[in-house]
Amino acid sequence: MDTLPYKHRWLKMKEALNASGMDLAILTSPASIFYLTGFYSDPHERFMALVIEPGKDGYTLLVPALDEESARGAAQVGRLVGIGDTDDAYALLEKETGAQASVVGVESAHLRYSGYLQLARLYGQAAFRDAEPLVMGLRLVKSEGEIELVKKAVALAEQVLAETVAKAAPGVTELELNAEIEYRLRVLGGDKPAFETSVLGGVRTALPHGRSSGYKLQENDLLLIDMGVYKDGYCSDITRTFLIGEGTDSQHRIYDSVLKANRSALAAVKAGRPLAEVDRGARSVIEGDGYGFYFTHRTGHGMGIDVHEQPSVHGENKTLMQAGLLFTIEPGIYIPEIGGVRIEDDVYIGLDGQPVVLTSYPRELTRL
Repeated sequence: MDTLPYKHRWLKMKEALNASGMDLAILTSPASIFYLTGFYSDPHERFMALVIEPGKDGYTLLVPALDEESARGAAQVGRLVGIGDTDDAYALLEKETGAQASVVGVESAHLRYSGYLQLARLYGQAAFRDAEPLVMGLRLVKSEGEIELVKKAVALAEQVLAETVAKAAPGVTELELNAEIEYRLRVLGGDKPAFETSVLGGVRTALPHGRSSGYKLQENDLLLIDMGVYKDGYCSDITRTFLIGEGTDSQHRIYDSVLKANRSALAAVKAGRPLAEVDRGARSVIEGDGYGFYFTHRTGHGMGIDVHEQPSVHGENKTLMQAGLLFTIEPGIYIPEIGGVRIEDDVYIGLDGQPVVLTSYPRELTRL
């Protein structure tokens, strides 16, 4: 394992904590812990935390005892503490940190209320602040090494998609194609799906986050597939829409509008411009074609370790784009009586400030 990125992140995290006035941070999100240490585990109901004290050299990682050996081989930390199922995790935390902290940082979007009560009892005199923006501020800008990992996840997803679409035909169910995706994903070396795969046919494609069912594909159906793959801790996220047969004029008009919107949004991507311009690039096309009412979501979202992370690509986000941002562009039109179309790509802003589209699966309409 290349430890240099983790040393760099440690220094950046210490710097951020010092600037924020926090003298202790307790991070409980598995994604944050993975980003900072290289070790990933989902502890479920058990306690796991990364302790950061700016005055010390290196993190302390408290993990469930059943993960201790795995963590020992992967986690870039100064100290590792295993927690048995009969141990008092918060007593061990107190032993490692003392109870004298005056400002404690936690991840407010991840910490359970029950956990907060335990920490408030332990650090009774401390003020609590949200440390999540500090971690996400680091995660927002992807390194070249991170993008290489995302590229692997994208390549896997596109291979899985191509092999699955070859099996789509009238009479095949959404669930059969869904199962094929998850099977091919594993066979080809993916670690797991990035989220619940969505395969929708017919008018059910008008459900932006619909779940696959036993619906059998029919001639002239739209077929929408939204899928992603995790590989080595990073994910991909791609959506393509197909036609079973020739389709109708209405379906073609919707598809053409979404394709134009996808291209328009991509053309708006450039370092120094507000993210809102990406959303407006897509939305203005769809509204101009008379389908604005049926474009019901933002144009995109950040991704990386989590399939949904910062930035949020919507029309009110005035944050300026910068090199290193990674996000999706996924305009869509969803008309209940006709169906829906979405075309989703993964886009990275390179060091020159220009967009690099990581997804290469054809965007033009494919008839099956």
